[in-house]
Amino acid sequence: MIDFSLLQTQPIDSLNIQEELAVVAEKLSTTPVTVLVSELLDKAVAFGLKVLAALAIYLIGAWAIRKIKGVVGRIFERKKTDAAIASFVQSIISIALTVILIIITIGAVGIDTTSIAALLAGGGMAIGMALNGTVQNFAGGIMIIAFKPFKAGDYIQAQGYEGTVSEVNIVSTKLTTVDNRSIIIPNGALSNGTVNNFSQNQLRRLDWTVNVEYGTSIDDTKKVLMDILKSDIRILNSAKGAPADPFVALSTLSDSCIKFVMRGWVHAADYWDVNFEINEKIYNELPKNGIKFPFPQMDVHVHQD
Repeated sequence: MIDFSLLQTQPIDSLNIQEELAVVAEKLSTTPVTVLVSELLDKAVAFGLKVLAALAIYLIGAWAIRKIKGVVGRIFERKKTDAAIASFVQSIISIALTVILIIITIGAVGIDTTSIAALLAGGGMAIGMALNGTVQNFAGGIMIIAFKPFKAGDYIQAQGYEGTVSEVNIVSTKLTTVDNRSIIIPNGALSNGTVNNFSQNQLRRLDWTVNVEYGTSIDDTKKVLMDILKSDIRILNSAKGAPADPFVALSTLSDSCIKFVMRGWVHAADYWDVNFEINEKIYNELPKNGIKFPFPQMDVHVHQD
């Protein structure tokens, strides 16, 4: 009987290959064909059973992975997790379980998986080092999606840019500026930097500084400015849910003028419209009431000896 295991376990030296082939040829010539065929059939059957077992393991594992992915998806739905982070986590789980399943399937066939696992580990480390910045952006995207410092539709200022958030994905955030430019900012930088979100709160306070010339009546100026604020129904008071009523006060005695401050609360959506319209009313109404805007001036005193 021929021991075929010797062909599998003993390495063949390139210098002695002719001798080894001669030994194998001699054994084949002295072994009956029926015995040879029987051994081949036995090994084929054993290998076929391993293949069937590996196929069964793979099919059952693939079914289990789909079930696990579905269960995780339903958990995210019940907890109302953000769609982007739910999809990302499900993909990571599916990929990791699939890799493990493939290694188990290959091992079931009889192939040594130690080298495959080492190769995967080394490849994963190399890919991680090569994609260091991308991994940082992934982590930043998870932080942004999980803690929601902003969302699509918010007007934000970050990394020297400002605009409306048009898209938040797992690696970057896209802003649309007021002049319709698209700015893509990596999530790694956003998660580690300062983000000024103008839209997160429903109410915002508007502040105006109004300069008038010296000699102007303080009471008259305050009355005109307060009337301007109260004339716009979009400016809220405490009765309408604002933190404070409209406010006017003398704030600064400057070199060439006196400065009044005006404050009013508005809904975030009305912020810019109210700001621009009140500016126009200030410019039109103050001169009508005899209140003049100042110009820079300097008094020069000449003394004669």
